[in-house]
Amino acid sequence: MSNNETKENSRDIFSIYQENAAKMFNGVKQSVPQYHQSITNVQQEYLQTFENMIDSSITLQKEFVIKAGIASDVPNATLKVIGDTTEEYLKAASIQNQIVLASIDATQQNIKTFNDNAKSFVELNRNILQSWISAFTTKNN
Repeated sequence: MSNNETKENSRDIFSIYQENAAKMFNGVKQSVPQYHQSITNVQQEYLQTFENMIDSSITLQKEFVIKAGIASDVPNATLKVIGDTTEEYLKAASIQNQIVLASIDATQQNIKTFNDNAKSFVELNRNILQSWISAFTTKNN
């Protein structure tokens, strides 16, 4: 194999590294929608299962109380407490959801800012590197 053939068949390590990094990121980018869909499906299935479990439990308890002849009437004050508690829970859950979503948005913005700053740091480092190279390179006139 001649020296010219070796040069034609080889590339620098940085080109190879960059090419392989791009392949890895493309692979990850392709799998993200699949993960997202799978997680969404699991959440929906879990929620449906939990709802069915609660409904079945209530139905079974109601059937037992009716067949056993147990009174299931509760005072209006108790109904009010139950209703108020449920409303307060829903308000708290709504606030919690807003906080979580705001936190996710803030995190995403921070990542974007970091990414933008990383590009600036690379450019700054490139300029510093070029300055050092210029300072230590002999000039041929």
